[in-house]
Amino acid sequence: MASSQDQDLGEKKSKRLFLNQIDEFQGKNLAKYLSHCVVGASLEEAEEEDDNQSVDSSLIPPPKEGCYEVVGTTKAREYTKPDDVKEIIQYDNRDQLYEQLVECDVIVYDITEDPDQIDEAVWAVSELHADLEKIEKPKMFILISSCMTWAKSKPLDPDDPEIPFTEDDYRRRKPHPNFKEHISAEKTVIKLGKTNKSKLVTYVVCSGLTYGAEENIFHYLFKSAWHNVPQLQIFGNGQNVIPTIHIKDLGGVIQNVADSRPKVRYLIAKDDAQNTLEEIVRAVSAGLGTGRVKTITREEALLQRDIEQADFDMLLVNLRMDAVHVKESMRISWVSEGGLVENLPQLIKEYKDLRHLQPLRAVILGPPASGKTTVAKALCQLYKLHHITLKDVIEDELENLATKARKAESEEEEDDGSAQDAQEFLDQINDSKENNNGRIEDQFIIRFYKDKLHSMSCQNQGFILDGFPKTLEQARELFIGDEDEEPEEASKGGNYDKAIMPEFVISLEATDEFVKERVMNLPESIVTGSHNTEEGLMRRLAEFRANNTEDDTVLNYFDELEFHPERIDVVKDKSPMMKETIEKIKKIMGSPRNYGPTPEEIEEKRKAEEEERLKRETEEREERERKEAEEAAERKKRQEIWTQRLNEVKREEYELLEAQSYPLRNYLMKHVMPTLTQGLIDCCKVRPDDPIDYLAEYLFQQNPQVD
Repeated sequence: MASSQDQDLGEKKSKRLFLNQIDEFQGKNLAKYLSHCVVGASLEEAEEEDDNQSVDSSLIPPPKEGCYEVVGTTKAREYTKPDDVKEIIQYDNRDQLYEQLVECDVIVYDITEDPDQIDEAVWAVSELHADLEKIEKPKMFILISSCMTWAKSKPLDPDDPEIPFTEDDYRRRKPHPNFKEHISAEKTVIKLGKTNKSKLVTYVVCSGLTYGAEENIFHYLFKSAWHNVPQLQIFGNGQNVIPTIHIKDLGGVIQNVADSRPKVRYLIAKDDAQNTLEEIVRAVSAGLGTGRVKTITREEALLQRDIEQADFDMLLVNLRMDAVHVKESMRISWVSEGGLVENLPQLIKEYKDLRHLQPLRAVILGPPASGKTTVAKALCQLYKLHHITLKDVIEDELENLATKARKAESEEEEDDGSAQDAQEFLDQINDSKENNNGRIEDQFIIRFYKDKLHSMSCQNQGFILDGFPKTLEQARELFIGDEDEEPEEASKGGNYDKAIMPEFVISLEATDEFVKERVMNLPESIVTGSHNTEEGLMRRLAEFRANNTEDDTVLNYFDELEFHPERIDVVKDKSPMMKETIEKIKKIMGSPRNYGPTPEEIEEKRKAEEEERLKRETEEREERERKEAEEAAERKKRQEIWTQRLNEVKREEYELLEAQSYPLRNYLMKHVMPTLTQGLIDCCKVRPDDPIDYLAEYLFQQNPQVD
């Protein structure tokens, strides 16, 4: 019998599996997981270890033969097909979609993220049920629903409200008012799967709130903690228990259902944890942020811009559930069986890796007044990094120690011993300053720097060290690693603290003459009260050259560890605010490794661009109007000149005609007009019948040339 079973397993072929909205968080991650699951693998003990390896790594290898072939729809019309998906289904109407669905062996509809998918899921299972007689290959329909369909369920035992719900209690579930459509879809799916189980079998998987990968509903928490928000917020009293499950573990449940066709039709998918909202918020704050939290009312929480109404409802659910069937009857290679709080370090690593949130660490060294601070400030603003200067580190650490020490004097707060330790450390520092002319010894400064660089803010975003360490000895003391741990990379010989070691070492090269001239050209207001006075500069410059000889320089420390310094000659940089040097360093450091600009910064940039556009348009309009005015004035001027010239020509023509007509008028007045005038007078006296003939005869008779 065993050999027959092995033969059946060996003959297993790929199955076509449909997933809706594979461009959303759950669809994308479920597609990635299921496309690497061999059909029937969850039924085999031997495959458990391999499956575990496949889900633990974000770099999942290519699918093996016999895996589920995932096809699916997308929410966005324009979406590039990922390698994990065999085909993206594009359709103009539901008839076209149904033609694709009937070709699939397993149909999975997730209605937890987009309520608009509820109607489509019910339509799909109803159409399959209506065509049972035409269906040749058996179909499996899996509906992924929300635990919110249980949100208003009454406790199993009023005297013991901590008794968890199980799959056996699903008929007693009462939904949250905003999730009534979800429970209606669940009932329809279960009902339609009872008609002909050989042709159509249906399941409802009631999923806890999903986490993991890039994070889903808890992303606002992780993002706020990563950005070092002073206090993460707890909505309400925070004592509500939230059912949760890692997205890959949800994929494992779907895989088991598809492989084994369990008899139980309604399944609860959640991890073993019964974490409260407060426990989750505190864990994320401690593991990724400042470690501080604060409680706000539900009314205040509703005003949060990062939280939608549906997410708000789910975060305030108070529901104890136990996935009995999943734990007892399914073989799942759990990624996070213990829950979000227990597995937070691995979840933080997964979150950072998949969102490409890696700290960017750099150090900028060089002689005094060579422009280190100018460059560091600009780079920190561009890359969203923390600017670490000696002055700020000392001031911040002394202030923190003083704050801790004051707790010893406060009767309201309990002292766990840290206040006394802080006061003793402060006393040591003050004694050292008295013995060293007010200067703090290197051993204390190194400790300050280590505390600062190991802080969660620097570990999340990264930092740029401005001009420190100054000496080879300081570098060795600052970056030395734990002596008990062996270095991971033997090629980078030496033991160093990988959490704070800068990966980019920038050295600004400048001559003494350049530095002196640069300081001389600084405004008096900047020089006054700083180290950049003539005496102070010369002292610091001499100290820098003494600590950085050719054979003994802090750059050698980084060089030996194969963090090779990039040397940039700032003497050649004539650009304002050292823009040329900054551009060179940007090419060395590459792209930012963070979320990019915040919505406020995007809006500020948009406003700046809008103002610049309006200013440019105003200048262009004014320039255009100026040119048009100049052209109009030029046209008017040319018109006046032309009119003047035309009048001049007319006058000259008139004078010419007058001059030419003068002899003719004289001739007529002398020889013609007297006779003609007398003829006209006589003609008027006589009044002949034909005056023209009379006048002609008169002129002929009076012609002196005619005898």
